[in-house]
Amino acid sequence: MTPEDKKRNAAEAAIDYVKPGSTIGVGTGSTVNHFIDLLGEKMQGKVNSAVSSSEASSERLRSHGIKVVDLNEVGELDLYVDGADESNHQLQLIKGGGGALTREKIVAAASAVFVCIADESKLVTTLGAFPLPVEVVPMARGLVIGALQGLGGDPRLREGFVTDNGNQILDVHGLQIDDPIDMEIRINQIVGVVCVGLFAHRPADVLILGGEDGIRSIQA
Repeated sequence: MTPEDKKRNAAEAAIDYVKPGSTIGVGTGSTVNHFIDLLGEKMQGKVNSAVSSSEASSERLRSHGIKVVDLNEVGELDLYVDGADESNHQLQLIKGGGGALTREKIVAAASAVFVCIADESKLVTTLGAFPLPVEVVPMARGLVIGALQGLGGDPRLREGFVTDNGNQILDVHGLQIDDPIDMEIRINQIVGVVCVGLFAHRPADVLILGGEDGIRSIQA
């Protein structure tokens, strides 16, 4: 079974959480692309609309005839489905490999239930092997780099990339994140940081993992 097969299986299991007539939050990334395609195949005309975390996901949703709306129009969402770059066993996540971490965190905060979909390789004991994305205001990049180095990280600019919000991404290597909540607080307090890709204060509620032996679900 290929990694893409595992992602698609996890995405298909998440379809069971979608209520007909609902407005749902949809994230960004390769696993979420499978979910969007499955929404188009299985829930065409049954999903009222979607709030998307990125322009890329918005385009893909529209290509399946799914209406994309602004979060300000709908308020709280029943469901948010997104992937992750890493998850620990407490369902605290590292996200932002696709660069949409700020909007992803906003949509997650507005959702009653957050279902995370991934292949089994994303489940880890300690977060940090995947470089931690941090979105920064460009003029503060040097200031933020110094502060992140003070936390023991090796921040590197994601070259040639600009977020949908017009900002830059620093990918922080070399961190072993034993206390994700504390690390999220400390990085958020750095002046010039827009968002950090640690989802610890608002972790996933359900983690669906696609593996060689099928689907595994972990509840928070």
